[in-house]
Amino acid sequence: MDVTVEDFCEETNFADSPCPSPFDAAKLLNVGFLQISGRFTPHSAPPSGCSTRTCSLATTPVPPEEDDCGGADGDGGCGTADGHLTVDGADGGERMRKWSLPNLPTEATKFVLSGRATPVFTWNPVPTASNVIYSMNEKNQQIVFSQLEQEIVTESSVSEVSSVSDSEDLELEEEEEPVEEDPEGDTELEGMKKKAKDATGKTGPEGPEMYPNCDVNVWLRSCEQEIVDPIEGTVQGTVPEWLNGSLLRNGPGSLKVGDMMFNHLFDSSALLHRYEFPLLPMGRGQIALIILFSTNRFNIDNGKITYQCRFLKSDAYKKNNAARRIVVTEFGTSAVPDPCQTIFQKIAAVFNKPGVNNSDNAMISIYPFGDEFFAFTESPIIHRIDPETLDTEAKLNVSDYVGIVNHTSHPHVMSDGTVYNLGCSVTRTGPAYTIICFPHGPGMFENARIVASVPARWKFHPGYMHTFGITENYFVIVEQPLSVSVPTMVVSQLRNRPMAAALKWFESQQTYIYLLDRDTGELRHTYHSDAFFYLHIINQYEQDGHVVLDICCYKDPAMLNCMYVDTMRNMQNNPDYATMFRGRPLRFVLPLNYGDGLKRSGGKRSGSDDPATSWADMWQYLGPDDDGDALDRNRKPPSTTHTTDDGLVLQNLVQLAGTKATAYVMPNRTIFCRPELLCDLGCETPRIYYECHLGRPYRYFYAISSDVDASNPGTLIKVDVVDKSRRTWCEENVYPSEPIFVPAPDPQSEDDGVVLAAMVWGREEQNRVGLLVLDAKTFTELGRCEFTTPGPVPKCLHGWFQSSTK
Repeated sequence: MDVTVEDFCEETNFADSPCPSPFDAAKLLNVGFLQISGRFTPHSAPPSGCSTRTCSLATTPVPPEEDDCGGADGDGGCGTADGHLTVDGADGGERMRKWSLPNLPTEATKFVLSGRATPVFTWNPVPTASNVIYSMNEKNQQIVFSQLEQEIVTESSVSEVSSVSDSEDLELEEEEEPVEEDPEGDTELEGMKKKAKDATGKTGPEGPEMYPNCDVNVWLRSCEQEIVDPIEGTVQGTVPEWLNGSLLRNGPGSLKVGDMMFNHLFDSSALLHRYEFPLLPMGRGQIALIILFSTNRFNIDNGKITYQCRFLKSDAYKKNNAARRIVVTEFGTSAVPDPCQTIFQKIAAVFNKPGVNNSDNAMISIYPFGDEFFAFTESPIIHRIDPETLDTEAKLNVSDYVGIVNHTSHPHVMSDGTVYNLGCSVTRTGPAYTIICFPHGPGMFENARIVASVPARWKFHPGYMHTFGITENYFVIVEQPLSVSVPTMVVSQLRNRPMAAALKWFESQQTYIYLLDRDTGELRHTYHSDAFFYLHIINQYEQDGHVVLDICCYKDPAMLNCMYVDTMRNMQNNPDYATMFRGRPLRFVLPLNYGDGLKRSGGKRSGSDDPATSWADMWQYLGPDDDGDALDRNRKPPSTTHTTDDGLVLQNLVQLAGTKATAYVMPNRTIFCRPELLCDLGCETPRIYYECHLGRPYRYFYAISSDVDASNPGTLIKVDVVDKSRRTWCEENVYPSEPIFVPAPDPQSEDDGVVLAAMVWGREEQNRVGLLVLDAKTFTELGRCEFTTPGPVPKCLHGWFQSSTK
């Protein structure tokens, strides 16, 4: 059977394409992705505005009769050298068929056919990415052919974050697209996945547990019964009388749907929790708590503390539970294929409005818009919830009000009630990062508008965004080299693959930091740093001609792969697990006045070419030690100048006192930043005195530990960013969630108040939950309330404390 390509339009002819042009005969079938918009250039013709690509099979294959071949051929399947179709599997069942194409060049010698097939096919090919051709058989059933042998995996297989390692250094110019190399020739591509899967498949530990103090099962529990009617808890210690309001929490609630399991922690059905404190003054030791994961609620009534939890009733939750199986594709889990959906319906769905094709399982966070509360995820779909009953009241698609395709899970709520969030918009020139303003008052969504924007550096690979920053004069956008591949995302939707398959990590590319003017919305400053991965920005502020930016950083996004359920279950056998999860809070100092430095710089050389500018080697020094100076003792103090090995003198632009962070003007006139370590402990879900210090100078932040190999992984941490000291709280077998600071009335200092944290217990104590109240200044326990629930309760992620008005 011969394959010909007619009017071959190749996406790599775009100036900013992420892929090398496969014009050699061996790669003629790399036909890219389904066209959405833009101009394409045929292989051997002038540019044209064609909106489709045609690929036809010269002959229609008629498979021979099925026979038992008794063994596999050299390609790993039953087949013959002359192109006969062979069948694997037991008689009578649906089988995987392989068709050998001996007349095609090397990389295109094998196609894999999956799905229901009939002996004769009628070809109507639709070219897509990943070397895949979709076509229909005579019964309008979908046929999927793939060039790569790896594609044999089923549609429900787990997709993970891919690492793309460039074989050659690339010039870091804004218009240049990163190169995605051939997996077969890339030794780095599977590195992170392999480490995360090293222990998968082992039936039991071969020796002592790697991390005996860490019970990862606190994340893997599934809530089996909602607590709609509040249950009473037991109060220990004392709680300040002034503490009243509601603590709402959100996070994973159930990994089960019928007999099926989700693959990734981020796929879990959202569970809401609520702890409520009374409006009227109460005696000491009385408290109310609300937690949101499924939906959990703690309430105080007549001196009694109660707890309740409920699931977020998203469309995904309702559809899955009605079908008793996973029918909505999530971040890391493919839905059960719908036999009634044709390939044409899937193609049409690509052009639905944003959010329609994504899961609306909003299991990340909760934020107020005026007097209403909404559960968030990164889809533009948000859910309004009742903060008293945890009922799911309404679903809103933010893209109905403003032109975005997604947004972050962490908007910023200003002191006047105005809300800002970072989204991604599609413009005529490509994707752009946009700041959306929701003005306080009636019609916050109807009056939403885009107030600032900056183009993504890569047209088909916009960066993955989870948070952003805001100061008095700037919006702060950190574009990490973890991107969302648009071509892969389109194909993933067509092939029913999870969104995680579209995440690409370009480890040789730098991280960009943008400062956008809050008044004009224009880009004012751009800074560069070595590649790092992050989820959460701690805080950011302006001081003495600098912007200080504190981020919880990781060397790479391997921690996302660490949160696959199978990987978590086998983490005790994986010696690399703790290293892959290793993160640290880092401080970047961005100079605002660097005009003289740019004038003195010259030449044409990428900042990444200078080994002295790299801080990537810092990660080898980070570990679970208790000295707190692991990085400091391996780094020289900053100086006003730095001389490279070839004699180039670099000027340190950071003039801010009390910091070891540096920034240099590189020969290519970019500003390259090196951070300083704030604390040699893994810190996640960081919180500050938000109402008073968001975007302003601050001293303290509070976090949970992310070090699974620590002596107690369930540690709460208070970090002093001025003197780099820290305080900790922990208790054996207790796993607190994100600590939230609540200020005392008329606070006399930044840490005058309490820290609230929801708690679960590990090992066999799956039905035990609680609320912890710490003195924020001393970081010692004031009191707690514990509950015994009718079923397991998992650990939650993020939340919001809403103070009651007396």
